[in-house]
Amino acid sequence: MGLGRFGGGVDTAKFACQAGAKVTITDLALREQLSDSISQLEEFPDIEYHLGSHQSADFEQADIIIVNPAVPSDNEYLKAARRSNKFITSQISIFFELCPATIIGITGANGKSTTSALTAHLLRSSSDRHIWLSGNIGNEPLLTVIEEIKPDDLVVLELSSFQIEQLAQIQKAPQVALLTNLTPNHLDRYGTFIDYCNAKEGIFKFQKMDRNNPAVSLFNADDEISAKWFKKYRSDVGRVCIKFSADDVSEEIRKRFGLPGRANLSNLAAAVTIARHFGIKDEQVKKCLSKFKALPHRLELVAEIGGVKWYNDSKATTPLSVITAIEAFEQPIIIIAGGYDKGIAFDELGKKIAKRAKAAILIGQTAKKIAEAIEKKSATEVTENSEELVKIKFAGSLAEAVKLANRLSKSGDVVLLSPACASYDMFDNFEHRGREFIKLVWGLSG
Repeated sequence: MGLGRFGGGVDTAKFACQAGAKVTITDLALREQLSDSISQLEEFPDIEYHLGSHQSADFEQADIIIVNPAVPSDNEYLKAARRSNKFITSQISIFFELCPATIIGITGANGKSTTSALTAHLLRSSSDRHIWLSGNIGNEPLLTVIEEIKPDDLVVLELSSFQIEQLAQIQKAPQVALLTNLTPNHLDRYGTFIDYCNAKEGIFKFQKMDRNNPAVSLFNADDEISAKWFKKYRSDVGRVCIKFSADDVSEEIRKRFGLPGRANLSNLAAAVTIARHFGIKDEQVKKCLSKFKALPHRLELVAEIGGVKWYNDSKATTPLSVITAIEAFEQPIIIIAGGYDKGIAFDELGKKIAKRAKAAILIGQTAKKIAEAIEKKSATEVTENSEELVKIKFAGSLAEAVKLANRLSKSGDVVLLSPACASYDMFDNFEHRGREFIKLVWGLSG
């Protein structure tokens, strides 16, 4: 249930076919919208596709229903399936049931992708164990490689709140679990920040307590919720609780780390803490750190044109992640923000933009909401880089926004695509948005 436009369900479908199942894929999207994903399944011609809608008969007749993480548990078809006592599971649940190796799970509102990739990089560079990286970080295989994973391997998984909810249904969690931070996100699905936090907490709540092989729980001391959970869980028997902080990173390690901003230092501290837990020394960390590059769409330097640096931070889909991105720069900033409305407030982001940006170019469903948040503060805030109030502009498309930013910018400025919102109102996903931004910026230099 739910193939996804960019291959989210492909791994699961392949696994089911290889296991000898008769597979039906049902998705609300149309075939042309799913063409990229369907093309990856051409070797399995017996798959049935029921697209554009769901059919009750599929759920009534199925023996096993494997649900995409994006499908909420209160979906009407899943409710009907439960009433019929159908077996409902998920890709991540099957993986946890079958994986023989130690799993390192990393979650959080922001920074989880960078922390996961950096953790895998440090472990690969300094360990003789095979290191796997997958989960929410991208379309890396999970189930189709399960037979290749050995007990001595380490598996690093980025876990979303949706995946953690699915694991909670079978009371599973990674043996090593880390929380980067928690700020409001996905309120369109959860309704309240408390409910969102409750979903995330499953990564610790369902860890297996074992005196001989204790669960390891890692918490960010600089984050309010994470620090609170450290106090809550630190006395558990069969659990080792560890705190980390951006301030823990030594100057020698910082010098070898190329990503800007304190938030990335926090991601680094998290990854180094995990590496140390697995016996990797700081000297080994220093040797391999300079080879780590920023992930695509995460404060990614696209180009420098006429002295203006253009950054793609399309993965920044929450206000805090954008605030973090802004704080990474000392130069004057022109920010491009806005997108799909997840029901999140923009008050703090408006305050930060009013104080630090010379201009804000706003797009998508949330453009007016972000503008209102900026305007509330702009009457009392003078930008740090100018005696003028921040300029607020609206654009009907990303292409128009880039043209506007190009006209407003001058040598020494930073143009930052950091939307604070999901992309679904204008793009397929954050990657699609980021790729379009890169094309538009490269077009300026042509």
